[in-house]
Amino acid sequence: MILFIRTDKPTAELYVYSENKQLDEFFWQGDRQLADTLLVNIQELLSRNNAKLNGIKGIVVFTGKGSFTGLRIGSTVANTLAYSYQILVVSGEGKDWQADGLKKLTSAKLGQYVVPKYHSEPNITKPKN
Repeated sequence: MILFIRTDKPTAELYVYSENKQLDEFFWQGDRQLADTLLVNIQELLSRNNAKLNGIKGIVVFTGKGSFTGLRIGSTVANTLAYSYQILVVSGEGKDWQADGLKKLTSAKLGQYVVPKYHSEPNITKPKN
């Protein structure tokens, strides 16, 4: 099974694929609760499909352009799961990010991680005097 994670916008998306065919999907309003809900919803989606994290063979995470915080959360969760369960992880980019990720999984190696791509420099508020 392959897990797909997209967290670049207010509506977060999860998908599970088996043999390059989509089995299920789950969308929810992540917004400011994304960090609290992402892992719970991954577990729920896997459970609905009689799967467990240790049965995942690959993770594809959308890496940008998009929300700075959303992209950080999605890539951090993907990298952490990949490290913890020895799962391949790759980035998916562009309009066809899922197909892009599936193609990249064929040459992925354990221990490689993804980083988000931001569309602009961070907007850091200057401290008040």
